[in-house]
Amino acid sequence: MTDDLKTRLVAEAKAIGFDMARICRPDAVPQVAAGLAGFLDKDYHGTMGWLAERTHWRSDPAVLWPEARSVIVLGESYTPEHDPLAVHRKPDRGAISVYAQNKDYHDTVKKRLKRLARWLIAQTGDDTQVKVFVDTAPVPEKPLGQAAGLGWQGKHTNLVSRDLGSWFFIGSVFTTVELETDPAEIDHCGSCRACLDACPTNAFPAPHQIDARRCISYLTIEHHGPVEEDLRKLMGNRIYGCDDCLGVCPWNKFAQEAREVKYHARDELKAPRLAELATLDDAGFRLHFSGSPIKRIGRNRFVRNVLYAIGNSGDQALLETALALCDDPDDVVRDAAQWAVSRLEDVANGLA
Repeated sequence: MTDDLKTRLVAEAKAIGFDMARICRPDAVPQVAAGLAGFLDKDYHGTMGWLAERTHWRSDPAVLWPEARSVIVLGESYTPEHDPLAVHRKPDRGAISVYAQNKDYHDTVKKRLKRLARWLIAQTGDDTQVKVFVDTAPVPEKPLGQAAGLGWQGKHTNLVSRDLGSWFFIGSVFTTVELETDPAEIDHCGSCRACLDACPTNAFPAPHQIDARRCISYLTIEHHGPVEEDLRKLMGNRIYGCDDCLGVCPWNKFAQEAREVKYHARDELKAPRLAELATLDDAGFRLHFSGSPIKRIGRNRFVRNVLYAIGNSGDQALLETALALCDDPDDVVRDAAQWAVSRLEDVANGLA
């Protein structure tokens, strides 16, 4: 297709709300197959069994949809206006990952992707086919983002952009339209290892590798059941996700605050009180986190996380809160409450 269509496409994407739009071919990421196989062979995926399914699609987007000729990869900033790591200096508060401090981004990004896809069809004809994806399908979005020039996969495995830093969502539009591609981005991390050194649980066996079984985002969101005790102690007050490796990236100095107000943090979620979160029952949890991605992990797993944070707080004022949950109907919550009580009592007795 003509350069004019691509120019208009990029302009439309930005008018819709995306901050960046780049294009690559579906077969532009041949390295994904070996990387995924190595990740799975080492069991780095933990209990995320779905990552081991449909590996033929995850390994090669051209197999996912053979008719596709172009992939439009889009980035949308969610850069916070506040320092997301400052909450770690407040042990009686919980740290929630920036992306989850307001509405679920999947809904917003997908609506914009569909709008852009409809625009493309209107420009090229009804025979044009499109498929949109945002983090919910077997699509290697980060490698595609690098192949399209959106950014590069940093040593923490997340995508980093010279324009947007580390804080941005990725979405993609696959289409049968042949569009001019953009040059792939190269690695600009250099000798920096700030993200690797910042990880509280040493979840990076090597640069560009992550062992999800040690990642706090995995432990607080994907992992069911009790967390290993040695890892609980390293989680600090992180109760949903972890932003440490993103927050220390030097490239964030070029990032600007998110334009979309739905990504601006709710004040009550920037540094919520652990004592208040621990008292949520199922109905209260669902009401408090209505429209939030946090809602999907359910009350029990969330309160488990809160209790680990209480145990790590050293705050004796939270002892009664933990004691009240030692008889919770959920086995995992009870275990977390009993552990928190034990930790706080050890601190009080000078044993920790």
